[in-house]
Amino acid sequence: MATLVVIGLGYSATRIVQEVAGRFERIVVTVRDPARAAALTGDQVVATPFDGTAASDRLAAALRDAVALLISAPPRADGADPLLACHSKDLDAASRLAWVGYLSTVGVYGDAGGGWVDETTPCRPVSPRSAARLGVEGAWAEFGAARGVPVVMMRLSGIYGPGQNALEQVRSGTAKRIVKPGQVFNRIHVDDIAGAVAASLARPNVTGPLNVTDDEPAPPQDVTAFAADLLGVPPPPEQDWEAAWPTLSPMARSFWGESKRVRNARLRQDLGYQLRYPTYREGLRALLAHGYLP
Repeated sequence: MATLVVIGLGYSATRIVQEVAGRFERIVVTVRDPARAAALTGDQVVATPFDGTAASDRLAAALRDAVALLISAPPRADGADPLLACHSKDLDAASRLAWVGYLSTVGVYGDAGGGWVDETTPCRPVSPRSAARLGVEGAWAEFGAARGVPVVMMRLSGIYGPGQNALEQVRSGTAKRIVKPGQVFNRIHVDDIAGAVAASLARPNVTGPLNVTDDEPAPPQDVTAFAADLLGVPPPPEQDWEAAWPTLSPMARSFWGESKRVRNARLRQDLGYQLRYPTYREGLRALLAHGYLP
C-alpha cells in the first residue's frame, strides 16, 4: 500500500494533503491532540497523536510502510527534529521510503540587507527558530545521504492563503502599515506550496535546499495598500518603524529585523514548477474572487 506520512498537520500540510491525496492509497498524519486525531481519521487519512516527546507505536508501523515522508512540524525546544529524535530506528527500517520533504524557512538565510539570496548563499540565521530549522535541515540531509533517499528542504517565504492574508487583516481592522525604508520580503501562496510538493514528488531527483517563494519581493506596506484597494477601503495610516517597535511582539521584531530578496530560479527551472500566483497581486485577487473572506 502506497503510504504518505505527514508529521505535523498544520496550515500548509493540510493543503498539501488535499493536493497529493490522489497519489497515495493511505495518508498517515500526526497531530498533538488525540481528540483531533479521532475526528480526522477516515477511509484514506489516518491521524495519530504524536507530540515529539515519545515514540508512537502507530507511527512506527506507518513509517515502516511509507514510500514518502513530509515533515511539517517545527524543531523541538532542544532544537532536535521530533521524528528523528523519537523514531530513528523506525526510519532506518523504512525500506520503501523513496522521498523525504522537509518544510523549512527562508529565515535560514538571515538578514541580507535587502539583497538577493539563493540556495548557494551562505546561511546566517538571526533568530533561534531559524537556526534550529537550519540544524534540522542538516540532520535530514545526513539521513538522506546515509540511506540513499532523496531529501528536499523546501525553504518557504511568508505564507498566505485562505484565512491568513492581508485582505482579512484589512477587513478586520488588524492590519498595520509599518514603513521601514528598504524592508522587503517574499511571500508564497499555500496553494503554491502544495503544488511545489506535488511537483517534487514527481521529480525526486531535485534534492537539497529549494526556495519555494514568489517572483516579487515587496515592501509590506505595499501589500497592505493593495489589499485595501481591492476591498475599496482606505489603507491603514502609515506607521514609522521606530515608533511601532515598542508595540511589536518578539516574533514580529525578529521578522522586521531581516530584509532580503529570495530567488526562485531553482523552483522554476530545476523542478519545473510554474507558480499559480507569481506575486501577491494574483494571490490576493484570487482569494477575493473565490470568496475566501468572512
